[in-house]
Amino acid sequence: METGIARHGSPEAAESQIHRGTNQSGMRDHNERLVLSLVRQHGSLAKSDIARMTGLSAQTVSVIMRELEQDSLLVRQAPLRGKIGQPSIPMALNPEGAFFIGLKIGRRSAELVLIDFLGNVRSMLQHSYRYPAPRETVEFVTSGMKKMRGELTQAQDKRIAGLGIAMPFELWNWADTAGAPRDIMDEWRHRDIRADIQAQCEFPVYLQNDATSACGAELVFGQAGAARDFVYFYIGAFAGGGIVLNGRLFGGPTGNAGALGSMPVPGPDGKPTQLIDVASIAMLEKALNARGVEASHLWTSPQDWGEIGVELDDWIADASEALAYAIVAAASVIDFEAAVIDGWMPLTVRRRLVEAVVVAVGKIDCEGLKLPAVREGTVGIHARALGGASLPLSERFLIGSTTISRST
Repeated sequence: METGIARHGSPEAAESQIHRGTNQSGMRDHNERLVLSLVRQHGSLAKSDIARMTGLSAQTVSVIMRELEQDSLLVRQAPLRGKIGQPSIPMALNPEGAFFIGLKIGRRSAELVLIDFLGNVRSMLQHSYRYPAPRETVEFVTSGMKKMRGELTQAQDKRIAGLGIAMPFELWNWADTAGAPRDIMDEWRHRDIRADIQAQCEFPVYLQNDATSACGAELVFGQAGAARDFVYFYIGAFAGGGIVLNGRLFGGPTGNAGALGSMPVPGPDGKPTQLIDVASIAMLEKALNARGVEASHLWTSPQDWGEIGVELDDWIADASEALAYAIVAAASVIDFEAAVIDGWMPLTVRRRLVEAVVVAVGKIDCEGLKLPAVREGTVGIHARALGGASLPLSERFLIGSTTISRST
């Protein structure tokens, strides 16, 4: 069974390796990932372009691309004719080359998504609940995968390369906040959800924190542009995030790097609190409930929250100030190029939040710092589910895997 790519040492070494290939015997697999990563980044590339970008010999590139084409991972594009010489033939990713399944386990809902090699969504299912329960979640995955796979041809089904789970770590600590029975939530402490789902799959199953997975979706499928170092915030029921360094999702030794929800920020009373206690959508729900307003539409209708009123204004004001402090604090450690904000919210609300963060950052004493550009994410509400699907894609086909639990 596929066991993922080898780690490549220090961040400095990884940065150089993503740009330069190697002709040493036994490294073809790494070079294939390098080629696939470059083609994904640029859309399509000719052999001469890849040879120039990687430093690999023309012969090595020719062999790699021929084998990737034979494996149906690359497809030929229309020839480009220049003024002199033979026309060049760009190669692009084949959408049918591989398929991936992503599972998001959230506070109020689970999502199951099937994507192709380009990241196009082929199928998506959602299951709403009052709180997440392990058995119910596994049953949803079982029935959902049966439905999704039943819609694929036999050839497509054989090309499912993995399933990625995006879920909060230590989910059992949610009991009070999620309003869930403690005994049900405590089941998560003793259940290995990855192993439960792996038992149903002939392909590998991977696991990562949900907010970090959303960051991975922005890296793989988003429009991050030329930014290779950015801090990422995903605002869902709870606020969280991730870090991208040198074009790679950075998890640290334990996978907990970028635990931005735990970052200390000023609270409403001026005393330190955590970002999760200010910027989470659960805080908006709490404010609405205090006024006697039923707020389930925050979870069931993320595309349109309708008219909420002063509670939304107050939440944006508080959340933007907390996010601004978090961004400035992060910038004092690493000079990120960008700070990206996405979440389970309508585009209009996301835009208002980001604009308010920009204003709030401008009010903080940032002397001695080079601040990142604050901008909206480009993946949107399904970033966590798509991030789950990106786990096997990154681990098996790209340079620079995430720090994840996986099948062995």
